[in-house]
Amino acid sequence: MYDSDEETSLQVLKMKPADLSKHCAGPLAEQLLTVAPMRIEVEKGPETERVELLNQKSKVMNPPCPGSKGLKILLLTNHFKVSVAAKIPDFYHYNVSILHDNGKLVGSSNLRRKVIAQAHETYKSELAEKSFAYDGFKNLYTVGCLPRNNLDFVVVLNAISLKRVSGGGNLSGKESPCENDQKRHRLMSSAKTFKIQMSFVATISTQQITNTTSEQGPEKHEGLKVLDTILRQHAAKQEYLVLRQSYFSNDSKNFMDLGGGVFGCRGFSSRFQDLQGGLYLNFDVTTTTIVQPGPVINFLISHQNVSDPFKVDWLQAKRTLKNLRIKVAHNNREWRITGLSEKSCKQEKFWCKLDGGSNQVALLQQKEMTVYDYFTKVLGISLTYSADLPCIDAGKPCRPTYFPVELCSLVSLQHYKKALTNHQRRMRVSKSSIQPEELYLVLTNELRHCNYNADPLLLSCGLSISNSYTQVEGRVLSAPRLKVGNNEDLIPRNASWSFKDKKLVEPKRVQCWAVVNFSSQHYTRNFCQELAKLGAKIGVTLDPPVCVFEENPQYRKKPPHVRVEKMCEQISSKVRNNPLYFVLCFLSEKRQSPLYGYWKWKSLAEVGVPNQCLANDRVDESYLLHVLLKINAKLGGFNTRLASEMTRTIPWVSKIPTMILGMEVMPCVDGQSELPPIAAVVGSRQWPSISCYRASIHTQTRNDQMMDSLFRQVSQQEDKGMIRELLMDFYASSGQKKPAQIIIFRNGLSTTQFNQLLNNEMDQIFKACKLLDETWCPKFTLIISERSHHTKFIKASPVDNVPPGTVVDKKICHAKCNNFFLCPHIAKKGTARPTHYHVLLDEIGFSSDEIQELIHCLSYVYQKSTTAISEVAPIRYARLAAAQMLELFKSDKTRKMYPGNRIPSPSELPKLHKDVRSSMFFC
Repeated sequence: MYDSDEETSLQVLKMKPADLSKHCAGPLAEQLLTVAPMRIEVEKGPETERVELLNQKSKVMNPPCPGSKGLKILLLTNHFKVSVAAKIPDFYHYNVSILHDNGKLVGSSNLRRKVIAQAHETYKSELAEKSFAYDGFKNLYTVGCLPRNNLDFVVVLNAISLKRVSGGGNLSGKESPCENDQKRHRLMSSAKTFKIQMSFVATISTQQITNTTSEQGPEKHEGLKVLDTILRQHAAKQEYLVLRQSYFSNDSKNFMDLGGGVFGCRGFSSRFQDLQGGLYLNFDVTTTTIVQPGPVINFLISHQNVSDPFKVDWLQAKRTLKNLRIKVAHNNREWRITGLSEKSCKQEKFWCKLDGGSNQVALLQQKEMTVYDYFTKVLGISLTYSADLPCIDAGKPCRPTYFPVELCSLVSLQHYKKALTNHQRRMRVSKSSIQPEELYLVLTNELRHCNYNADPLLLSCGLSISNSYTQVEGRVLSAPRLKVGNNEDLIPRNASWSFKDKKLVEPKRVQCWAVVNFSSQHYTRNFCQELAKLGAKIGVTLDPPVCVFEENPQYRKKPPHVRVEKMCEQISSKVRNNPLYFVLCFLSEKRQSPLYGYWKWKSLAEVGVPNQCLANDRVDESYLLHVLLKINAKLGGFNTRLASEMTRTIPWVSKIPTMILGMEVMPCVDGQSELPPIAAVVGSRQWPSISCYRASIHTQTRNDQMMDSLFRQVSQQEDKGMIRELLMDFYASSGQKKPAQIIIFRNGLSTTQFNQLLNNEMDQIFKACKLLDETWCPKFTLIISERSHHTKFIKASPVDNVPPGTVVDKKICHAKCNNFFLCPHIAKKGTARPTHYHVLLDEIGFSSDEIQELIHCLSYVYQKSTTAISEVAPIRYARLAAAQMLELFKSDKTRKMYPGNRIPSPSELPKLHKDVRSSMFFC
């Protein structure tokens, strides 16, 4: 349900122009009649027709268009120019199937690569001595065609080739390890046979790659895909860990301990890109996470943070170790873990053959013995601590293969795919950051080491990669002026500012508030006193708290939801007649605390009280200021505002009612795979302000990055989608004005999803607008924000980080649409990463300078910080809102336990209380 003013707004919005004069009089009617721009004839028709029109506009309206404002600066970028021969042969694409001799498909990508490599060696003449580019799955590419369109080969791999990818045998109750060792020896001595089936798929023209003026059509995309496959194959041949276009070598110098049995591993990302200046190789440093290599028991001790092997939780260890690869010490062979034994090593028994006689004799000489006795007495291996621990199982369910845990070591370069803890994330950022000078040297040395110019496939393609960084021209935009208290101007320096001797522009008074303390280690009284002192300096008045609620010690070992409920009972018993308007909550730790989600659910969904959670009681001024900024924003105040925002001089935005949307989809990455992703949209309110936002959050279809709840029509006249909620709020908070212009910032999409965005999400937004008012046709500007890229810029002389406000819109930007890189912030650690913006659609008519200035300004309206952030504030707010709702959802999920492990519908998502729904609770 919505507030009564929103329902009234809905009725007014649904009125036709002819009816407005009957129901509204004076300035309101004039505003409502004049806000909606006149529709041009070509845009009449259903929403789908307008989507098609926008698709056409996005192709012709926004070609690359460099701006001119700002101080010019010479930069270096990690794009390396690729020279292409005038005429090169076309690529030929083949579909490949690799089968065992029993007809089953080969599952291991490593084994598939070995089979293909052996086929190339064995049948070189039959294949016209063509080199292959194989992706490890079903796609194989050649430069020039093979002799026939359909080819069948039989490939034989010897024991040496199979060593790393094979593993059989067992230690079960049916057969002894001794017999299995003999079987494996016979198996490895004999070669294995594989069958390869190749069939022609298509010809990929290389003319699209060499033609720098052609559009990025499907053929050009396929050509770049072939070149990227060559890069992956180049790394795979050196037995690197290959993850998409990134590769990681087994060098301990590149490892960094993140704690908990997880290592960071530095590697490199390489990708060909077709840009405005031609074909380039984008080469960058990257980091992934791997399992701590070495003894299994060391990994488990570190992962579970215990002191010795006998304190390990083996039920948890079984889940952690499954599918990891190990190397066994006594035979130096690799296996894949399938589980653990149910009994300890000295209790788990099997039938063992005592000698290697004939089968008939051997059957008479079988003896039941434990795994421990077999390894210590038969093999003569000394075991120090494995006797009372479970065995590692590397066999099949019906034929287990057991090894004592101390003989097993985890193979290096195994990708760790689970979510990191907050501590591990901080360690990864800290240890993987690399300064510009080091980045320059590391990339230069690694590119020479790769020696791509000697790769036979790249040579046959006629490609030559420069070893020099590409020089580009950038521009440095001036920081926008800010307004603080007493109408003072504040000029940011190096994208940051201070509130020393300054006051907040619109501070709120904190009254009728309380302190809740779930931690016995925090001294709340001293913290609150220091908080009030600093608040007085910056204009925030903190009344003394109504009460300080300490948790009853008898509940500290209870489940989280019980602790929260007991605390709420304690609060309600004392403030029943005087409702609280704010709560400051102390936790032992914040996001890692099991209380966090339950407390947020209780305060935001049930009670409707703004609150701020703290994980420590530091009293230094910077931390206290950060807390005060968040509290003021949550209570509806403003810490700073743009001077142009208050003087209404922002081009296009200040004069015409304009709504700004930030959109993001956040998946659940903490291992709870049954939880769906959360889609969040924030919308500006109180126009002409661009610093205040409201969030709308829904559940998302699993593993789908496209939002499906922007428009959700439940009846002919009713829509429960996210856009309708935000439009209603804009109308109610902006003087009964409909937005004539809507600027959309969408994050988290790749370039291959741009058309899908226009056809799907934009279609939903049009429908939401039309259901409110059929005659209403706002103008749209759609901008994609991209952070997951590998483009870096550094100053040319001296080598250093780029200054904040640096924008690059030439040479290494995409050639298809108006796009640019903007780095509004200053890098606190390492090398600054710019944000890549794609102006996919612009009906409003911004110039390049205007859109770049607007985005730069939106990086300064983030209310939680005294620095410019790396992206526009609406995107950051949407991410925070999704993360906050995900915490609520996880706590609510554990209480409700949705049946059948199904995806909950949007109606089952925890609903925010009406008292906090319009607030910036996510700050």
